[in-house]
Amino acid sequence: MRILVAEDNVVFQRLLENSLKAWGYEVILTPDGAEAWKILSGPHAPQLAILDWMMPGLSGIELCKKIRLDMREPYTYVILLTALHGDDELVAGMEAGADDYITKPFKPAELRVRLRAGRRVIELQNDLVQAREALRLKATHDPLTGLWNHEEIFHLLDLELLRAERQQAPVAIVLADLDHFKKINDTYGHIAGDSVLRIVAQKFQALVRPYDAIGRYGGDEFLFVLPGCDRASALGLIERIRADVCAAKLDTTEGQIPVTLSMGLIVYSQHEGADAKAVLRDTDAALYRAKNGGRNQIVVVGDDRPTA
Repeated sequence: MRILVAEDNVVFQRLLENSLKAWGYEVILTPDGAEAWKILSGPHAPQLAILDWMMPGLSGIELCKKIRLDMREPYTYVILLTALHGDDELVAGMEAGADDYITKPFKPAELRVRLRAGRRVIELQNDLVQAREALRLKATHDPLTGLWNHEEIFHLLDLELLRAERQQAPVAIVLADLDHFKKINDTYGHIAGDSVLRIVAQKFQALVRPYDAIGRYGGDEFLFVLPGCDRASALGLIERIRADVCAAKLDTTEGQIPVTLSMGLIVYSQHEGADAKAVLRDTDAALYRAKNGGRNQIVVVGDDRPTA
């Protein structure tokens, strides 16, 4: 584990560095509090820190306060190191946000034990963060495809429509439906149908832009929210997606399965003032026309004929 040591006394620097390396730590050493803050507030900061109470730039107390105000994750476990022995100093250090406190001259064995306790705290904190993120992912993503789930993609659509209206910028909304998906399930089985949904979702994610949102709207229906897309750019993007999905049979454990897509498209700049439900109602009507008109095509709201 990496550990930051902020200590301006050369003797204690060497003692700490040698001891910590002997115990298996990767040591980052600085004699300056301001430099220590740069390291702790930067990317990939160490989660363990030993901070001298008095040093140039920023004191250990000031550093503790900045670390706790920053409230970043993962958690930084801080041990204050000082020659002060009074109870008032101990209270001040802990109130500033230090997790532990050790006085100079320190016993290496005592420091080692305190660091071991710090590592346990960090590991527990990291486990809690991972568990929280797993729950968040479960609450917002479709478990089969990994795409946004119905509730979250609808929420994202609502946000993008508000942003488009505020910024007077277009946003394209697409409903895509796999053609004859019931027949795929009936012919190849539901395991193959699940594989098809996963593969198609992967193709979608590979072709859209990083800031586009895709969700599994329900069953074999997918909702795309494409910020900043006018009619021409949206059509170009979703036609590439449609063509890619249809280009070759999908390779599943149950065999090679041909798949085609029908899609309905609306560009919000054509429908200022509409809410998410109204936009989806119009987009769904376009999708229905694409399905009813022969499938494997795109219908744009407001156009008389399909585009593919």
